[in-house]
Amino acid sequence: MTVQMSSDTETTPTSASDDQGGVTIQLDGKTAQVPLRDGETILEAARRAGMTPPFSCEAGNCGTCMAKLTSGTATMRVNDALDDDEVEEGYVLTCQGTPDGPVVVDYDC
Repeated sequence: MTVQMSSDTETTPTSASDDQGGVTIQLDGKTAQVPLRDGETILEAARRAGMTPPFSCEAGNCGTCMAKLTSGTATMRVNDALDDDEVEEGYVLTCQGTPDGPVVVDYDC
C-alpha cells in the first residue's frame, strides 16, 4: 500500500539533503532529519535521529505510531489500524511505513 499526498495538501519545504533521500521527522515541536536507509521504517529513522516517537505493537495493528506524511510517499507493509479515509488524508503507520524516497513526517498533526 502506497500513501501519496494530493496536490491540495499543504507541504513542508524540504532542504537539499531531502532530495538525496532524507527523512524529515517533526515531533513535539522539534524537527530532525536523517538520511534514508533501504528497508528502514519511518519509526526506525525517527529513533535513529534520537527522537522518541510513540509506538506500541510495531506490527501495524494498534495505530499508536500514526503520523501524517506532509511530503513524499511511503509504502506500508501492514495496515490493520488505519481507515481508508485516514490513509487518503496522508496518515501512515510509521512502524510499517518505508519511505519511497524523501519524506516529511509530522507526528504532531
